[in-house]
Amino acid sequence: MNWIGIGALNMAIAVGLGAFGAHGLKGIADAQQLGWWRTATLYLLVHALGLLIVGLLIRLNYATQMTAWLLQIGVIIFAGSLYAMTLGAPRWFGAITPIGGVLMIAGWVWLAVTTFRSTTS
Repeated sequence: MNWIGIGALNMAIAVGLGAFGAHGLKGIADAQQLGWWRTATLYLLVHALGLLIVGLLIRLNYATQMTAWLLQIGVIIFAGSLYAMTLGAPRWFGAITPIGGVLMIAGWVWLAVTTFRSTTS
């Protein structure tokens, strides 16, 4: 899997969705919804940068594919559920948002565990 390419695509998507949120949602979304949109965009942007770095670490054999998968699936669920609620999905849809957060945390913890293992051997 080309995680550097996926990270770069996520960056482009984050910039596009951030711009849409700043300009296209004015007058449509309330303050809470705009907050959800900003949070989703921030996490997408940060984790896209993270995927770029993780992609490099995978190529250097310092990280595993599992880290990237956890981050990518996590950010899709986390940001995706917030974007969906902003665009009209029912509020109960936010119940899956924490699942994405847990997956992102698991990805970063997995990166720590695997890099500690590789440096102590």
